[in-house]
Amino acid sequence: MKLSTIALYSWDNGAIIMIGVFALVIIGLVGAVMLMMNNGKNKKD
Repeated sequence: MKLSTIALYSWDNGAIIMIGVFALVIIGLVGAVMLMMNNGKNKKD
């Protein structure tokens, strides 16, 4: 039996899609934080 793979996760297409969505969300959050930091620094008039 595949006890080792069941303990972790069955790596099918669904897992790959979820990892891709998670990566896109993390990249989006980091990009938003960087934009807010840059806007805060530029608007010191």
